[in-house]
Amino acid sequence: QVQLVESGGGLVQPGGSLRLSCAASGSTFMIISMGWYRQAPGKQRELVATITNGGDTNYADSVKGRFTISRDNAKNTVSLQMSSLKPEDTAVYYCNAWAKDLYWGQGTQVTVSS
Repeated sequence: QVQLVESGGGLVQPGGSLRLSCAASGSTFMIISMGWYRQAPGKQRELVATITNGGDTNYADSVKGRFTISRDNAKNTVSLQMSSLKPEDTAVYYCNAWAKDLYWGQGTQVTVSS
């Protein structure tokens, strides 16, 4: 079992920046990759970015060049630095981890609005 706890969401103006963090606990030695997904009202959950144990990253086209995912394997954390935020980035952001099974955090709200 892996437990994930996100932090760092909030309200930010368009063009602003925000950093999300996710701390993993439990059977963290089993984690192969971690990532961030988001779900806007009335829409399906979608990939934002993922990062493997080896540091390979993958980004949704909509966030490339604006978001950066990073990981601290020693601390079992994954972060998402978000810059040049747009209103369409408004969503609940979920951290996940693939460790034989897929685990999800509880989500953190990000609202981009003036």
